[in-house]
Amino acid sequence: MGGLRMLRRVLLSMALVFTVLPAWGHEIRPTIADIDVGETEMTMSLRTALEALIAGIDLSAVDDTNDAPEAAEYDRLRALSPEALEAALREAWPDIQDGFIIEVGGERLMPEIVAVEIPEIGDIELPRDSTLTIGALLPEGDTGVQVGLTESFGTFVPRQIGGGDDAYEGFLDGGELTPELPRAEVLTEGAGAVFLRYIGAGFEHIIPLGLDHILFVLGLFFFATQIRPLLWQVTAFTVAHTITLALAATNVVSIPASVVEPLIAASIVYVGVENTLGWGNMRGRTALVFAFGLLHGLGFASVLGDYGIASDRFAVALIGFNIGVEFGQLAVIAIAFALVGWFLTKDWYRMAIAIPASLIIAAIGAYWVVERTLL
Repeated sequence: MGGLRMLRRVLLSMALVFTVLPAWGHEIRPTIADIDVGETEMTMSLRTALEALIAGIDLSAVDDTNDAPEAAEYDRLRALSPEALEAALREAWPDIQDGFIIEVGGERLMPEIVAVEIPEIGDIELPRDSTLTIGALLPEGDTGVQVGLTESFGTFVPRQIGGGDDAYEGFLDGGELTPELPRAEVLTEGAGAVFLRYIGAGFEHIIPLGLDHILFVLGLFFFATQIRPLLWQVTAFTVAHTITLALAATNVVSIPASVVEPLIAASIVYVGVENTLGWGNMRGRTALVFAFGLLHGLGFASVLGDYGIASDRFAVALIGFNIGVEFGQLAVIAIAFALVGWFLTKDWYRMAIAIPASLIIAAIGAYWVVERTLL
């Protein structure tokens, strides 16, 4: 009878997962822009997925393009040749250009397309980052330029070029504008501003963007019976992924995402199954968590690459990012404890809460393994 009940739990968990889970393969990334402000004109080269802009997806409303109402149109555009996609961009430009905010002294300037670079069709399951260069003539005077994206265009990473490693580099939500970027010189920022920004980026990569990392941390939570050993495990996880994140982000280690992402999903499955079967002990689990942390660090590496860190700010950004990740992980534990931690010492906690939750975690991980390898 015990085995039958366990089988029912597994089937129920799998049914729940495959009923409610969306596909997680098309995560939205920030738009990065290199901005050149001259005396009479400014240009901005943006690395972005043009398909999302052409399809009209509200990038502030979803974390994954599969969740957007325009998902089918987005997928159709991804299959277009570079020439056909550029033609679609130019046709939709009157609507798209309103999403780029360029202001001088409160006056809104409308940008025009200067150049478009679109890669050839590759794996349509992966984002195709194109480079769109836009420009605008500046009014007379020496008033600087403020730049941003409308809210629906999502997160924005603007960088003013020409000032070396100290040049301004922002991390803005949609709708926010840069400080005034001067025409005669380049706006710079200190290491402290970079440090604080990457703390926020690290936290955001856990909550709300890092669902796979959230599930891994929850897997640790549902194995633990005391908070102190759990915190040691989370710290070991952070130390480990800091090591591989640094190695991967500096190109000392390079492993394709097609290998790393399924392995991360498999680590989630293992943790959930181990919780359910009651394998191991806290000391062995800590060593295992450290090993899995090395793997998860490889998954974090692409995030720092998305932000394009200046070389002499890498250490500051790396430390800030990992502090933000640690804060995010601790926040996940705090939320879990607030919801069910009060029952840790109850006799029924493991059977009623820890095991069902661990089965769901393992089932989600199993789905991702299949999705990231076969679908």
